[in-house]
Amino acid sequence: MYVAVKGGERAILNSYRMLDDYRRGNREVPELSLDQIREQMPLAVSRVMAEGSLYDPQLAALALKQAAGDQIEAVFLLRAYRTTLSRLGYTQPIDTGAMRLQRRISSTFKDVPGGQILGPTYDYTQRLLDFTLAAQREADALPPGADALDSDMPRVTDLLAHDDLIDAEPVPEGDPEPFDLTRQPMEFPASRPARLQNLARADEGFLLSMGYSTQRGYGNTHPFAAEIRYGTLEVDMMVEELGFAVTVGEIEITECQMVSQFAGTGEDGPKFTRGYGLTFGYGERRAMSMALVDRALKAQELGERADSPANDHEFVLYHSDNVEASGFVQHLKLPHYVDFQANLELLRRLRADRHAPQPASRDLMDEAVSQ
Repeated sequence: MYVAVKGGERAILNSYRMLDDYRRGNREVPELSLDQIREQMPLAVSRVMAEGSLYDPQLAALALKQAAGDQIEAVFLLRAYRTTLSRLGYTQPIDTGAMRLQRRISSTFKDVPGGQILGPTYDYTQRLLDFTLAAQREADALPPGADALDSDMPRVTDLLAHDDLIDAEPVPEGDPEPFDLTRQPMEFPASRPARLQNLARADEGFLLSMGYSTQRGYGNTHPFAAEIRYGTLEVDMMVEELGFAVTVGEIEITECQMVSQFAGTGEDGPKFTRGYGLTFGYGERRAMSMALVDRALKAQELGERADSPANDHEFVLYHSDNVEASGFVQHLKLPHYVDFQANLELLRRLRADRHAPQPASRDLMDEAVSQ
């Protein structure tokens, strides 16, 4: 037994060395620096920060490098590191209306107040490989101050709310402390704050497929992108010793407000309903998918049919976390020798007894069912 344990330990240590070599690749090719990953792979960094629940572009770049580009593994690394950090306090609620915008579009109003800002997007590209990048083409530099815009741009949903055309989302009476997913277990039926926290760090692919399903009839929504915003925003924290809030940093965020079909009561009349998405960094697809799923999860509260997968709180919230999902799937790689041998032995006995008298076969079948 001692020899087997030592042999396994030696193999694992060798596996570490092989992983380092695999990650490094050809030594004649310059090694990627964290600055290169952070600055030239910003969308990957944004996703790792969002699903890792930690806003730190440098650490997200480190996780991507360590994971050899595997985003789910990088998310796992960042989540694990996050658990070691002390919680010093809570920041003030952010006001996305105060964002320094790099992109702001609406698909509901052409002449939206404040105007449309296309910003950096793949939406209008032809999706053709650009071989000039392989030749190390340098991108054109923007003129100073052209990368962001400070302007008075009211939210589209606020415009609809002004005319009482969209469901209201008032602050609950007493303004209770929000649910904290990192410290409290998920309970059902889940409150909307709990759902939004879950979705904010959910796997983007899962959100995308759930959001897509609602558009194809499995959720009964017909959404419009009322507004999508991407930009930077200062984060403030109240310092009790000073008696006022101070700015502790600046973050990039993407926000999406979706409006969907009518609902309402007999007293209020029909109104648009809404779904909301917010994510760290630049992640429009993620924010849009989150908004679609958020709206789908409100179906029962709005008195709608809730018989599609995207309407099911437990199905969506329990299966959206890629760290948990990856661990549960990949644990199948670990030794299951005893369990398999038990099933193998039972199968052999069943096959050997196939032509035995009926009562004996029935006893073996009963044993199989009980196990």
